[in-house]
Amino acid sequence: MADDSRSRAKEPFGSYAAIGDSFTEGVGDPGPDGRFVGWADRLAVLLDDRLPEHTFRYANLAVRGRLLDQIVAEQVPRARELAPDLVTFCAGGNDIIRPGSDPDAVAERFERAVADLTASVGTVMVTTGFDTRGVPVLRHLRGRIATYTAHVRAIADRYQCPVLDLWSLRSVQDRRAWDADRLHLSPEGHTRVALRAAQVLGLEVPADPDQPWPPLPPRGSLEVRRDDIQWAREHLAPWIGRRLRGESSGDHVVPKRPDLLPL
Repeated sequence: MADDSRSRAKEPFGSYAAIGDSFTEGVGDPGPDGRFVGWADRLAVLLDDRLPEHTFRYANLAVRGRLLDQIVAEQVPRARELAPDLVTFCAGGNDIIRPGSDPDAVAERFERAVADLTASVGTVMVTTGFDTRGVPVLRHLRGRIATYTAHVRAIADRYQCPVLDLWSLRSVQDRRAWDADRLHLSPEGHTRVALRAAQVLGLEVPADPDQPWPPLPPRGSLEVRRDDIQWAREHLAPWIGRRLRGESSGDHVVPKRPDLLPL
C-alpha cells in the first residue's frame, strides 16, 4: 500500500525538489519579499531543521497555472537532472477543473510521469486533491476530483510512493484555510498542509495540522451574499476572462528556486 501512515523510518532527506502548479508555488501565502512561500517552502524548513546548518538543499520548480503536460515537459526533466533525495509531485488539478476533462486520461499521463520520476530520484511523494464540498467555486467538481484522487492513490500503491492525502485533511474544510480567491490556500492553510506532509515523511511536527479552528460567529445571509458578490467581481470575473482569452496566470512566470540551494 502507499505509505501515508506517518511512520516512515529512514535517514533525513538531504535534498528536496518540489514540482507542480500554483498550489506548490505557494499562491495565497505571500512572503515579506513579495514572493509566495507556500506549503512546500514550509516543508523544506522542517526538513532543513533535521540536518546540520547549510547542508540541506531545496529547489521549487512549480509555476502557477501549469497543466499536467506542461509540468511533465518543463519540470520533471529538471527534477530528474537535479536527482534530489525527495520530490513532491502535485499535478493535474488545473486539468481536472477544465470543462470536459477526463480524470481517467489525466491519471494515465500522471502515472507515466510518476514512473519516470521514481526511476531517477530517491522518494516521490504524490498529492491527492482536496475535498471541495465546502469550496463554492469547485463544489460541483467534487466527483471528478474524487475520481482523480482515487487514481492518484492507486498509482502511489503501484510505485510505493508516500501520499500527501489532502482529501482527509479536515482542517482545510474551514473557509479560513482558503485565500480570498477561494481557489488557493491561505497562509494558515499552507502551514497545515506542510505539517501534514512532514507527518507523512515521519517527522515530528510542532503542531497538529488537524487542530480545530477557533469558533466563528455566525454570518447572516446578507453578509454571505455581499462576500459572494465581492468575490465574483474581484476574482471570478478575471479568472473567467483569462480562460476566454487563452491566458494563464503563469504566463511569463519562472520557477522561484530552479536550483538545489541551501535555505
